[in-house]
Amino acid sequence: MSIESPTSFGKFLEITETNKAVCFYLSTPECNVCKVLKPKVMDMIENDFAEIRFCYVDLNEAKEISGQLSVFSVPTIIVYLEGKETIRASRNVHLEELREQIERYYKMIF
Repeated sequence: MSIESPTSFGKFLEITETNKAVCFYLSTPECNVCKVLKPKVMDMIENDFAEIRFCYVDLNEAKEISGQLSVFSVPTIIVYLEGKETIRASRNVHLEELREQIERYYKMIF
């Protein structure tokens, strides 16, 4: 899986507008929880929701994105479906709950 890492809000918008479904993983390299959670989320998206594109956003490099999206804690996972923010999970992310939320919408769209 190739991972795109937008650093500008313009590129972020371009990704959401040109893909039917996108999962953005927003974090910082210093966040230890983020380092553990990211591969699990990537595996879940790749194995269970193949139509969803995965993107990583390093908030140290993309301060404009965190400001525009009002992201105040890491990790934050935002799922866009058909250009609209549909799911947001921050800080204490429960993988099974996230999977269930994504699956509910995924079944309607794909």
